[in-house]
Amino acid sequence: MAVTDEAIEKIKEMIVSGALRPGDRLPKESELAAGLGLSRNSLREAVRALSLIRILDVRQGDGTYVTSLDPQLLLEALSFVVDFHRDDTVLEFLQVRRILEPAATAMAAALITEEELDVLERGLDALGPQPSVEELVTADLAFHRGIVQGCGNSVLCSLLDGLSGPTTRARVWRGLTQEDAVARTLREHRAILGALRDRDAEAARSWATVHVASVEQWLRSTL
Repeated sequence: MAVTDEAIEKIKEMIVSGALRPGDRLPKESELAAGLGLSRNSLREAVRALSLIRILDVRQGDGTYVTSLDPQLLLEALSFVVDFHRDDTVLEFLQVRRILEPAATAMAAALITEEELDVLERGLDALGPQPSVEELVTADLAFHRGIVQGCGNSVLCSLLDGLSGPTTRARVWRGLTQEDAVARTLREHRAILGALRDRDAEAARSWATVHVASVEQWLRSTL
């Protein structure tokens, strides 16, 4: 194991074991290096690496702290990596969405509030029957984000938020080239919303599956 990797593992063990908790300040560099049996250089490299993935927060003139370790904060690194996807992996992102999003939608059927459903409905009403493709895709992202936020699972919400980016271009492309794509998307959104209003988890899951799968199937046939 490389020296820096060893240093990262030792700091990680301190956090996992509870020796360092969210919001805690790390001991002084010299003390921590000596306590962990590390050189100060390897400790600095480990701290730099862990700060890049939001595990540690280096505050100039104040010290180094463990972050909140909130899932949304930690999963920002995933969003950064996802931004480097290749076009030939878009289908794989859609497959992951098809697995996760229906489950999140089913969970939301029990947990999403009436106020949150009203917001979703107002968004659909504001689009009207013939929105532009760009307006529809923007609204589509907001619609799904609103549902997933209502599922009560911040990890699932952050994962799906990170995965939505690579599929955006495919959605626009479909809207521009498939004859009934806009109308079909609007119908499916209304069906999902109706299932959520009825608190019907299985219907919500089914409609979400149909909705995501339709984009995947179109892209697969196009490619």
